[in-house]
Amino acid sequence: MAKLKRWARELLILLLLVASVIFVIDWWRAPQAPPSFNQQLLQTLDGESVSLAQLSQDKPLLVYFWASWCGVCRFTTPSVSKLAANGGNVLTVALRSGNDQQVEQWLARKRLKLPVVNDEQGEIASRWQVGVTPTFVVISRGKLVQSTTGWTSEWGMKLRLWWASL
Repeated sequence: MAKLKRWARELLILLLLVASVIFVIDWWRAPQAPPSFNQQLLQTLDGESVSLAQLSQDKPLLVYFWASWCGVCRFTTPSVSKLAANGGNVLTVALRSGNDQQVEQWLARKRLKLPVVNDEQGEIASRWQVGVTPTFVVISRGKLVQSTTGWTSEWGMKLRLWWASL
C-alpha cells in the first residue's frame, strides 16, 4: 500500500511538472493579436470576405494557423475539418502553402473541407507573430481569449471553444 501511495504521488508530481512546462511553452509561443485585427477583412478561398469580429460575435471562433508542409498539421487538420463539419465555428489560415490553387488541390487530395484564408506570403501569420504551426487561437466577441500551439485533439478544441463561451 505504501508503495502504491508513493507511485501515485510521483505520478501526480510528474503530471504537474508536464502541465507546467506545457503552460510555459504556450505562454512563450503565444501569438499576439495585431491592432484592429477584428476589423480586418480576410478573403477565403471560396471568395467570401470575413472579419474575425463578425465570426466571433455570436459564438467563439477557432482560428487555426496551419501549413501543408507541417508534419503535426497532418494530424490536427483532419480534426479541425471534422469540427467544422459538425458545426464548429472555425476559420483556418494556410501559411506559406502555395497559391490558392495549390492549397485547394492539397485539401482535395486530403478530402478536407475547411474555410481557408490563404496566407501565401506569411503576412497574416507575421502580423499575429505566429512562429509555430499548428497554432490555435480562440477569439470571442472580437477579442483573443486563448491560444495554444502544437498538437491538440478535437476534444481539446471543443473544450477551448466551450470554455471561451462561458
